[in-house]
Amino acid sequence: MEPIIQVKGIGKRYDIRHYQGKYVALRDVLMTVIKSPLRFFKEKAKAVTGIGAKEAFWALKEVSFNINAGEVVGVIGRNGAGKSTLLKILTGITPPTTGEIVMRGRVGSLLEVGTGFHPELTGRENIFLNGAILGMTRKQIAQNFDKIVEFAGIERFLDTPVKYYSSGMYVRLAFSVAAHLEPDILLVDEVLAVGDAEFQKKCLGKMEEVTSRDGRTILFVSHNMAAIQSLCKKCILMEKGQVKMVGETDEVIRQYLKGAESRGTEAFWKKEDRPGNSVARLDSVRLVDAGSKSIPYAFSNQAIGVEISYEVLEEGRMPLPNIHLFTSKGECAFVSVADHSDRLDRKGPHKAIAWIPANILNNETYSVNVAISTVRPLHIHANVPDAIAFRVLEDIDKASENDYNERLPGAVRPRLKWTSA
Repeated sequence: MEPIIQVKGIGKRYDIRHYQGKYVALRDVLMTVIKSPLRFFKEKAKAVTGIGAKEAFWALKEVSFNINAGEVVGVIGRNGAGKSTLLKILTGITPPTTGEIVMRGRVGSLLEVGTGFHPELTGRENIFLNGAILGMTRKQIAQNFDKIVEFAGIERFLDTPVKYYSSGMYVRLAFSVAAHLEPDILLVDEVLAVGDAEFQKKCLGKMEEVTSRDGRTILFVSHNMAAIQSLCKKCILMEKGQVKMVGETDEVIRQYLKGAESRGTEAFWKKEDRPGNSVARLDSVRLVDAGSKSIPYAFSNQAIGVEISYEVLEEGRMPLPNIHLFTSKGECAFVSVADHSDRLDRKGPHKAIAWIPANILNNETYSVNVAISTVRPLHIHANVPDAIAFRVLEDIDKASENDYNERLPGAVRPRLKWTSA
C-alpha cells in the first residue's frame, strides 16, 4: 500500500535582501558624481532596490519522508528549524522551491490563528466557507454543523464576525471545523498552544478519536513533548531546515533533549546581529548565581538569576524584559515580566536579572525564552526562543538527611511551609 503522504527532497529558498547605509560626507558624494556619474547612479539604484545585496536562505533543504494512512506523526525541533514552513508547503499555502509532494486524500489544516477565515464573515459563514475549501458539499457541512459549534463552544457568538473573536475563540472554531469535516489528512501546527489547558486536552482527545476510530492521518507540530508522547508513536526531528532523525517518539525526543542541554547557559550577540528592532535590542543572556557570576548549571537549593543585558534605542518607551521558563517536555513552568521600579524608559544600556528562589525548580533541564516587550498595547520588540538552557541538580553536600534527592512529578518542586493544625 502506498504512503498517504510522500515528501521527496523538498526545499524552500527565500531571497533575503540587505540594505546597509553608512555615513558619507557631502564632498565625497559630489566628487563621485563628477568623476563617475554612471557608476554612482547604478550603485544608488542597487542600494535602493536591494539588488546586489541579496542572500539566499534555505528554510528547508532536501527534506524527505513517508507517512502511512492512519499514522499520527509528531514533528519537533527548535524555533526556526523549518517545521511551520513544512506544513505550509504541505497545505499548498506556499510552493516548494525544489522537490515533490504527493498527498493521497483530502487535507485539513490548523496552522496560524485565522488562516482560512474571512474576518468580515460570521462564525456560521466561516464554517461553511472552510467546508467548501475542503471540498465538502453544503449538505455534508450541515450534517456536522451542530457538532462543530458544540465542540468549539461558541454558540453565543456564532453570528458575530470572527474579527471580533479572541485568539482562543479563533483556535476553538478552527480546530473544530478541521476535525469534524472529516479530512483524510489533518495537519496541526503549534497554534493549539493558544488555547487553554482544558481545550488543549479536548483537542488531543479528539485527535486520538479520529485516528483510532476513523483511521485518519495526523501530522502534529508541537514544542510540548508531553503532548507528542501521548499522541504520536512516530516522530520527525528537524534541525536547520533538514530532517535529522525519524523514528520512535521516545527515541527521537531523547535525541532532541540532548541538543537542548548542549545549548549552554550563556548567549551573546554582536552589535550588528542583536535581536530586536528600533525600540530595543538584546545584547546578552546568561545564568548567574547570587554573586552575579556565570554558572554552567544550577543546584535546586540555590537562588539563581537570568541576567538580560539590552539597549533601549527610543526615548520615552517602556520596554520590559521578560522570561518564559520551559521544562524539557515543552511545558511552560512560568512567565515573569520585569516591573516598573527602574527607569526602564531611559535611552541607553540596561541590565535586569530575574531571580528564581532556591527550592523552586525540579531536577531536570529547563530552557529559557527571552523577550523585550511593551504592554497596553502589547508589542514584542525582541524575542529569542531557547536563548539558554540549564540543568538543575541536587546538591548532595548541602542537603539535609530528610531531603528527597530524586526528581518529583511536576514542572516545579517548591519547598512549601508546613504547619501542624
